[in-house]
Amino acid sequence: MKKLYLLLREKHADVFKIILFVLAVVVIVYNLPKEGKFKYEYKMGKVWMNPTLIAPFDFAIYKSKEELKRDKKIAKTNTHPYFTLDSAVAKIQINIFELTFDSLTKLNNNSIAPINKTIGSSILMHIYSQGVIETNEQLDGQANTYTVNVLTNNQLNERELSSIYTLQTAYDYVNNQLGNNAAIVSLIENALKHNIKYDAAMTDKTQDQSQNDVSPTHGMVKQGDPIITKGEVTDDLSFQMLESLKSQYSQKISSRTNYWLILVGQCVLVSVCIALLFLFLTLFRKDIIADNNNVTFILICIVINVVMTAVTLRTDIISLYVLPYCILPVMMRVFYDTRTALFTHIVSCLIVGLVVPNSFEFFLLQLIAGMVTIFSIVNMRNRSQLFVAVMYIFLAYSITYFGLSIVQQGRIDSVEPEYFGLFAVSSMITLFSYPLIYVCEKVFGFLSDISLLELTDTNSKLLRSLSEKAPGTFQHSLQVANLAEDAIHAIGGSPLLVRAGALYHDIGKITSPVYFIENQTTGVNPHDDISSEESATIITGHVKAGIELAKKNNLPDRIIDFIRTHHGTSKVQYFYQSYLKIHPDEKIDETLFQYPGPIPFSKETAVLMMADSVEASSRSLKQYNAETISALVNKIINKQIDDEQFINSDITFKNISTIKKIFIKKLLNIYHLRIEYPNK
Repeated sequence: MKKLYLLLREKHADVFKIILFVLAVVVIVYNLPKEGKFKYEYKMGKVWMNPTLIAPFDFAIYKSKEELKRDKKIAKTNTHPYFTLDSAVAKIQINIFELTFDSLTKLNNNSIAPINKTIGSSILMHIYSQGVIETNEQLDGQANTYTVNVLTNNQLNERELSSIYTLQTAYDYVNNQLGNNAAIVSLIENALKHNIKYDAAMTDKTQDQSQNDVSPTHGMVKQGDPIITKGEVTDDLSFQMLESLKSQYSQKISSRTNYWLILVGQCVLVSVCIALLFLFLTLFRKDIIADNNNVTFILICIVINVVMTAVTLRTDIISLYVLPYCILPVMMRVFYDTRTALFTHIVSCLIVGLVVPNSFEFFLLQLIAGMVTIFSIVNMRNRSQLFVAVMYIFLAYSITYFGLSIVQQGRIDSVEPEYFGLFAVSSMITLFSYPLIYVCEKVFGFLSDISLLELTDTNSKLLRSLSEKAPGTFQHSLQVANLAEDAIHAIGGSPLLVRAGALYHDIGKITSPVYFIENQTTGVNPHDDISSEESATIITGHVKAGIELAKKNNLPDRIIDFIRTHHGTSKVQYFYQSYLKIHPDEKIDETLFQYPGPIPFSKETAVLMMADSVEASSRSLKQYNAETISALVNKIINKQIDDEQFINSDITFKNISTIKKIFIKKLLNIYHLRIEYPNK
């Protein structure tokens, strides 16, 4: 157990990478759809360019939404309404008529006296025996032969409208029978009322049942039957067959056994993709794979792409081609290099391609758009570059889609204009990468070229303070920045990073500027009044003071690294030698005269150490010519090599040779010297 603990403690960074790897695979596989993927895309009226599709199993042909809606509407229309006969209405209304008639007779109304009330009662009895129906919108415009369902004493009968009165037809009947006496006609009409009433509950229930009984399918396809052949136009029937196969495909193969097989397959493929990414970083970008912060960021970007795709596939609300897949290559290129951005984008597209329809077309579109994105933002230093990149992304999508459509279907009319709108939206969403860059810088401690440009502004608060309180140091920093930037340009690296690091590397001298010779303008040297040990403590202390000042002003860690490492673990030689002269026989604690370190651990920090030492020492030369400058540069850098200051830096002897030549050339230009060439 103890050995395991010690091993884990020693290899904790590698263990964390393994955890990240497993976690990324688990999250990605968890979000990937586990149903079998129907791998074809199709549209009504388009040519089927895939191989002839044979039914892999028996399946029903489902009706389209429009067909099903139409059939249900027909079923509802064919279900005739229900009415109930209220037998009490006839008795009540005839009784009301007779009572009214008797009342008027007693008043000796001669207009109705000749008419026997029996005639009126018989007319009413005839009408009510046929029934007076309550009309509604379902009966409007219906023919006389239209039938309705009438419930009479719990017995259901179908009756034609021609056999039933409405109030209007009843009025007409009364007028035809008694048109010569308006008074009795009026009495009868007042006694007319619906006795066949609409039963809304029964009608709705029956119509709902008839709609539910409508079959959602219209036929079957047997296993082995051809569904659509290559080159055939997708018509209504073949489209519905394809839709039906697609909807049932996942159900047919998503049994428990198949679920686990799909899960295992996804785990294998995703693991291979992520492992290839780790292998690439291990072989070609050791600096990235060594930092778990970088690995975490890259895996998070890939996971977000996959989750975004999975959610879109499940909800089916928007098209996949609206999703801003090009944000990932933007982020990778801004914080890393072209190769890393491209390889990460490829891995992301490969994983997403496992579940999207038409995987090849999708992968080709995203690959080309991603490559164009990466190449269009090399050294992104301002916002306008991102707008230009958006235009290039749209063109890349559009041209690739146009070419694919023509190649696959051989017709110009196969190009669907709506896709260009989707590409435009996706390209515009890519603009959100700009605020995301800022967020990632703060969360992960990264530095983009945009932030580095802001840091190199000499009007910033900290650099203005340096120029005012330690003007000599400020000028020294500017010269060091120029030397280091040119050297990094030549050997490869980040010129902006080394320039920013050079400008801030000596900010610790703000706390006690007069103790540094470049700021001593009065000829008074305060070191004359203190011991060598005290002087060394003050000189080496500017590193610690610089780190504290940088943190106070929220400088990024990568800039603080330049402050930490620009002297490495070298000694303050002048005061060290002075102490030796005064105390020749005394045992010396060398740490009193040594910078705390660490030594440089990147190309940029190593170049800054060389530039800082060379520039400072060049000011002490008594004679400036090619020989003295060349000797100085070689002496200082060779001494640093001998002191093993660069053993942790990714720098070669060839790089160092190039750096020496650049420093010599730059110093000759600074001191306005020209190389004298021998006469021929």
